[in-house]
Amino acid sequence: METAIRVLLGTRKGAWLLDGRAGQNNWQLSDPVHLGSKVYHVVGDPRNPGLVLLAEGGGHLGPSLFRSTDAGMTFDEVEHPPQFVRAEDESGRSVDHVFWLTPGHSDQPETWYAGTSPQGLFRSRDGGINWEEVTGLNDHPDFFEWRGSDKDGTPDGPKLHSVIVDHSDPMHLLVGMSGGGIFESRDEGASWTPLNKGVAMDFYPPKEDGSEYLFGHDPHCMVMHPLDANRLYHQNHCGIYRLDRDKGDRWERIGDNMPREVGDIGFPIVTHPRNVDTAWVFPMDGSGLWPRTSPDGRPAVYRTIDGGRSWERQDRGFPATQAWMTVKRQCMTTDTGDPLGIYLGNSSGQLWGSFDEGESWQILAANLPEIFSVETLPA
Repeated sequence: METAIRVLLGTRKGAWLLDGRAGQNNWQLSDPVHLGSKVYHVVGDPRNPGLVLLAEGGGHLGPSLFRSTDAGMTFDEVEHPPQFVRAEDESGRSVDHVFWLTPGHSDQPETWYAGTSPQGLFRSRDGGINWEEVTGLNDHPDFFEWRGSDKDGTPDGPKLHSVIVDHSDPMHLLVGMSGGGIFESRDEGASWTPLNKGVAMDFYPPKEDGSEYLFGHDPHCMVMHPLDANRLYHQNHCGIYRLDRDKGDRWERIGDNMPREVGDIGFPIVTHPRNVDTAWVFPMDGSGLWPRTSPDGRPAVYRTIDGGRSWERQDRGFPATQAWMTVKRQCMTTDTGDPLGIYLGNSSGQLWGSFDEGESWQILAANLPEIFSVETLPA
């Protein structure tokens, strides 16, 4: 019997739950939650069944976080959402919205992390009820040099995203900043260093002395493999990269092996939970004025099964022409099924699913607002 799946959807106009079973067609869409609000991320807690956090931002009521203990059926606002302590200091920082949510390490069942716009990292030690700044990053003396100005961020504001807690070491954290780059801490956020070798060279020319810039580029999404903490992948403004942390600290561009007419620009990247060399991306057009839509209006997922040395196109079920999909960085995820289920949401309000590891695709829900995030949890 197929495992029941609940898909958590954040959209420009609220959140929805979608319940179903892999390979079946009778998926049930809930009534909207927080209808009218921008919901940037809805994430379940694998350590605490039923606990779900929802990040709401923008709009008339300002940013906040909401918490559910019944798997997303009802939500209550948290007591103290992320807020810069020195909001009125010389930096002028004030949280516009929480953009990214990450549960902490399995040994720290009450810990959560949040990334905001403008860039900031926050932590909760009580299951998401109260939040405090990770000052080792937010107040780092080089922070504003790393992140650049607001014009270097995304169109709707600079973001801190891709918050990763090493599953083998709760002290090891990684984050991505758009713009700014990727940064790493080995002491639970007390100190930070750039982790951008091999990437910034594609973004900036070498310095006059021949050395490379170690920050300043625009990562779109970064993931750590759940089996091997040394294997990292990320998409950025220049392409697709891989890093084997046990072999060094220089990223290798693996998107060069994508078909030239498609390119390797995109936003989401997901990995196979049982195979470190298997990953999926959704390429988008990064030419000219950066339309960020499916190249030539022909959407497809691309899969590698050899760590990026080669890629195969998976488009069965997608429209063959005139389908200009945009899939954002939090809008592609997997379940834990065998075969693996993959889910992606687009800016046209369609949720697509594959229940054969990307070989074929079908629409699970449509006519929703622009989708901002897609996550799964067992129903």
